[in-house]
Parts: sequence; structure tokens; C-alpha cells
Amino acid sequence: MSNDMNIARQKVQDAVGLARSAQSSWAKLSFNKRATFLLKMRSHISVNAERIAAGISSATGKTRIDALSTEVLSTAMALSFYATNAKKYLQRKRLKGGGLLTVNKRPYLERAPFGIIGIISPWNYPFAIPFHEIAMALMAGNAVILKVASVTRSVGDIIKETVDASGLPAGIFTLIDLPGCEAGDAFINSGIDKLFFTGSVSVGKELMAKAANNLLPLSLELGGNDAMIVCGDADLSRAANGALWAGMSNAGQSCAAVERIYVVADVYDQFMDLLKMKTARLRVGSDDNFVADIGSLTTDEQFEKVKSIIDDGRYVAPTIVENLRSEMRISREEVFGPVIAVAKVASVDEAVDAANNSSLGLTASVWTRNKHYARTIASRLQVGSVMINDHLMSHGLAETPWGGFKESGIGRTHGHLGLEEMTQPRVVIEDILPLVKRNMWWYPHDEGVYRGLLGALRFLYPQNTMQRIRASINLLKVFRRTFTDE
Repeated sequence: MSNDMNIARQKVQDAVGLARSAQSSWAKLSFNKRATFLLKMRSHISVNAERIAAGISSATGKTRIDALSTEVLSTAMALSFYATNAKKYLQRKRLKGGGLLTVNKRPYLERAPFGIIGIISPWNYPFAIPFHEIAMALMAGNAVILKVASVTRSVGDIIKETVDASGLPAGIFTLIDLPGCEAGDAFINSGIDKLFFTGSVSVGKELMAKAANNLLPLSLELGGNDAMIVCGDADLSRAANGALWAGMSNAGQSCAAVERIYVVADVYDQFMDLLKMKTARLRVGSDDNFVADIGSLTTDEQFEKVKSIIDDGRYVAPTIVENLRSEMRISREEVFGPVIAVAKVASVDEAVDAANNSSLGLTASVWTRNKHYARTIASRLQVGSVMINDHLMSHGLAETPWGGFKESGIGRTHGHLGLEEMTQPRVVIEDILPLVKRNMWWYPHDEGVYRGLLGALRFLYPQNTMQRIRASINLLKVFRRTFTDE
């Protein structure tokens, strides 16, 4: 093992040691007390919103409006949601009884924090993505160790500043500075209790394989190749507007960006005319004085990847690829750039089949004026989230679980499912019947116990009334022994 890897592991292990000492006290705090820290973070974001948006914009190349709407505002809303609703979702819940024979048992379910949550977050939404997970982890009673992408390290500093402004106890949150190539191994072998990773499919698979050695639980959000279906009765102007925003926002560097559009033939030409016209009006460039709609790609590597993909078909700037075919790379791969490919289809059935013909299944959208029809189509799409007459924004709804089918990942974040992913379920069963010395099936065993248990089965599920009457006699006999020591 290299010296750099040893240093990386030691950094994370030191953070784990601090977190382990602090987490048990944090978990003992009430939900309401934990919520006060999140609300202080929200207040800090509100007061410093413009500075934070500018910092995100500078680090990523996205416009300040992108940063403000999809990162700063959505994070403040998420902090409010989790602070307000975590108790409702995670507090102790009574479970309904399962049958007459166990009527004396009273089970309840409680959610126990994992302990220490590791988060490895990406560069495309370097503020919002980790902050959602930080908020959920803290409200669930966990400590957090965060590693942000190296290219957006400055945004990690803004996150730390925001968390520190709440007065969070020492050790409950730690920001780790590690190269991406070393972070996975360092986290997996550090003693954390669960890892949340957002990134590529290939890295997610590597982490899953390595985590198997420790049986370390993982939550993986691994991207998408999202499809948009435009029906014949859609509001085409709205659909074109939505496609451009969802496909070009953050220069297309969104895992849930529109990348493939399937338009029924009857409205294809009209839709394409609108899409091209609106695309031509988009302004790409510097964010100075709000003169740009679309900023730059964040890294040189991403720039080269997008260039290689758009060489696969005809396009107009910023980039609309026409005549999408299944053999094109854009129909299979996540582009992560300001590129939208469009295909004409004969029917919605063909569109659904094409949309599902992908190894990825994060989100999709359906555009139609018929809501009932939209729901029917949505139920056939193999994705984690479907939006009707909208796209991309579901990540900003803290109340909606986030995650995908197929190779788009494992597990869910956000919403009540995301909060539950930050915990382990623990069932506690109480016996409420007084004077009981033993259960019917406890030792010593004899033929009377056998007949009594058989009687219980046939009393509960008889073939006829007489069988139930005969069974009840044997059941009562074995039930009486529960009150004796003999």
C-alpha cells in the first residue's frame, strides 16, 4: 500500500474516532433539539445566499441563477423539511397485531441511527447533493464524515462554514480533504457504518465490490440517461421550454437531465421547430451581469467527453441531435453535457419501449394534457422518478425519495425513505399478558402440546364449524399450561 493511501486512511480513521466519541451523545438528543441546528444552518444560508451562490458558480462554471435555484434555495428548503418532518418519519411506531394466538404480544418499531455516515459527493451539485444527505444523517442521530470532489473543494469549505455556524458539537461533522482515487478505499476501511456515494456507475461498482469484504452498507446514486416522452396532445411550447431547461441547466451536467426525447410523429415537426427556435435564443458564456443562460462545463475531461459524443450525429448549437438511433452512444450513455437527442416515434408504446431500452433508470418525464393517461404511461417506465409535464426538478423536492432502477443505483435518499436509509430498523416486542409462566410451545413437550398447537391451527383456519369446535378444546388445554410452572 502506498504512503499516500496510508495517509488517506489515517485521516478518515482519525475522523471516525472523533465521531464515535461524539455520536452517542448526539443520538440521545431529541428530534426537536437536533432540528434547531438545521434551522441555524438554514438561517446562515438565507443570510449569505448571494455569496454562497457566487462561490458555487465560481467553482463549477454554472450560472449564479443555476446555483441559487438548484443548490442554495433547494438546500434551504431541504433543511426545513428534514427539521420539521424527521420526527414524524423516524419516531417509534406501534405495529398491528398479526393474529389471535399472539394477541398478548405488543410490537413496536424504532429507527436506530447507523452511527457514522460517510458521504462521497460529486462536483456537479457540490452544495445541494451532500447537504441533503448531511441533513438526513444528522436528524437521524448520526455523525457525518464528508469528502467533496477535489475540483469543487472550495464549496466544501462553504458547507463546513454553514455547518459550523449552527454550533454543531465537535466531532459530529468532519470535512475530509482526499484525492478521489483514494477516498473509496479510505472510507470503506475506516470503520464508518454506512457510505453514501454519488458518481459514476463504474466507480459505484468498484465501491460495492470492496465494501462486500466488510459487509458495509452502501447507498449508490449512479446517474441516468433520462428520457422524455412527448404525446400528441402535449402543450408543445411548455414541453420545448421544459426540455431546454432540464437538458441544458448546469450545462447539462445533471444525472437527471433530459438526454433523450421521443416525440410521436403527429407533432414531431412542430415540436422540433419550437425546440430549435428556443435553443437558438439561449446565451452561453460568462455569468457576468446575468447575460448567460448556460455556463461552462466544469472540467476539461467532461468537455472532451461531450465533444466525442456529439460527433456521433447531426446537431445544432448548443446541441440538439436529430434522428436519434439506438446504436448511437447518446442513446446508451450518460452524456453529462448540454446535449439533447430527439427521435420521432410512431406511438407512445414505441416511446416507452425506447425509453426503457437502457441500462440506466433514474428519471423520466411524460408530457400530455391527459393526466390519467400520463399516470398510465408513468407506471410502465423503468425509472425511480417520473415527472408529468416537468423534468429534473424532483431532486429539489425534499419530500420525494431520490434514486433509480437498474444501474442508476441502490437505495434511496431524500424524503421518508431517505431518512430511513440513515437508520436501521429495530423491533421491540412486549408481552402484556399477566401471570404467564410460559408460552404454549415452550418445554416440556408431550402429545398434549402437539394436539394443542394443531388445535390452534385448525381453530384459526377450520374446514368447517365442527372442526373448529373440536380444535378449540385441545387449544384450551394447552393454553391453560401457560399459567403453570409444571
